[in-house]
Amino acid sequence: MTAEITPQQMIVWRMLQRAQVQITRSLEVELLSRHDLAPAAYDVLLQLSESPDRRLRMNDLAERVLLSRSGLTRLIDRLQRDGLVERAACASDARGLFAVLTKKGEQRLTDATPTYLRAIRGQFLDLLDEEELRQCAAMLTKLFAQDSL
Repeated sequence: MTAEITPQQMIVWRMLQRAQVQITRSLEVELLSRHDLAPAAYDVLLQLSESPDRRLRMNDLAERVLLSRSGLTRLIDRLQRDGLVERAACASDARGLFAVLTKKGEQRLTDATPTYLRAIRGQFLDLLDEEELRQCAAMLTKLFAQDSL
């Protein structure tokens, strides 16, 4: 297989990059201005809210939110300073830590969710019809099936 790509392939790749950046920037502006919450922080709060006992091991959380362990640690430090999460020791592993969603974190997530949903609808979901969404889901499923992702 050659490393060469066609001009059309390069156009599609760049469009994909731009769409992701444009949607993320718009989402970031909305969440920060209305809720003082970056998209990565929103994602952490959401992942914790969907987990049993509103807690996840730090390693598992880092995987789910696509952050490095050090990046997640810095983010959790900020969220903990704001009272949105707590750290808790893991009884089965003395070196392990849980991130735990606090009541204040749950409230911030509840407040921010309508803004989040409105932004992804306006920047993505409402721009595509049902068939386009189905095709998009099929394409993304195919990409995520690759071991490299």
